[in-house]
Amino acid sequence: MKSIHYALQGLLIAVRSERNMRIHIAAAMLVITAGFFFKLSQTEWMILLFCISFVIAMELMNTALEYVCNAAVPQFHPFIRHAKDMAAGAVLVAAIASAITGGIIFIPKIIVLFL
Repeated sequence: MKSIHYALQGLLIAVRSERNMRIHIAAAMLVITAGFFFKLSQTEWMILLFCISFVIAMELMNTALEYVCNAAVPQFHPFIRHAKDMAAGAVLVAAIASAITGGIIFIPKIIVLFL
């Protein structure tokens, strides 16, 4: 149970301290709301929940890496900058893939709504 407590504590720290995490959470809430509105299938829900989880997990890993890098090497170092940039790039890839996936699921439903 302690490990769950620590994991939830880490998630709360990220939500409280990281602007991008709050943006991802807000986007997730919007997508979930849209999912209920459009009555998604079980498969569509599984795909969207995976995408949401993937982006949030990547953001948590990015934030954790930034914290470790800042603690280990407080002064500027090009390798640390590269590591941080690569971790941010991983979040970007996950977010773009998730946005495209969301578009594939929602755009046809939106088109039908307005026809």
